[in-house]
Amino acid sequence: MDTTISKENYLKAIAEAESEGEPVIGATIVRRLEVTPAAVTMAIRRLRRDGLVTVERDGKLTLTASGREIAERIRFRHHLIERMLSEMFGMEWYKVHDEAEQMEHAVSAEFENRLREKLGEEESCPHGNRVAMDRPQDRRARGWKPLDEISGSGTAQVTSVFERDRRLLEYLDGLGIRPGAKLRMISRNYDETLTLKVGGKSVQLGRPAATKVWITQATTP
Repeated sequence: MDTTISKENYLKAIAEAESEGEPVIGATIVRRLEVTPAAVTMAIRRLRRDGLVTVERDGKLTLTASGREIAERIRFRHHLIERMLSEMFGMEWYKVHDEAEQMEHAVSAEFENRLREKLGEEESCPHGNRVAMDRPQDRRARGWKPLDEISGSGTAQVTSVFERDRRLLEYLDGLGIRPGAKLRMISRNYDETLTLKVGGKSVQLGRPAATKVWITQATTP
């Protein structure tokens, strides 16, 4: 099916919201794509007409098989582009998401296959996120947890970071908090900030930012 950039963005937004465990309704798309409610209403109407989404009585949006195929194709191309920019061109990990957002719609099937051959099919992007459905409950089942749940017993390692906020990524990078980084909690403070030891220095991180970072931490006897 031929699609437009607008349709691909809407379908991808629905798939991403599902993957992050968020109920998908019109307001979800308004917030994620930063568009007006009227624009979302019209877009949903077109997506229903084309057989790409269904809308339940409570307003919940669900991708059809055709809609999911398009969304996952765009998400996978985004994933490959992020890896290309990071692994082949050395672009900083906190910059690649925005670049991939612009490039993902222009990738041909042939170029996608070339990237797949060159890069392989690794599960994680430079932010540590998987391209397949990876809900919070799936992450917890693997032993991951949000950084705000870190305990004071032992070192933790950053596994992934929420990637759709460039300012947050730059801020975390400045603190040394990036995928693969080791850290330890020094104190959990009254104002809901965490004092962490990262790369030999002490840093403070507020709870809203900490919830956007996932870690693994070995349990102690």
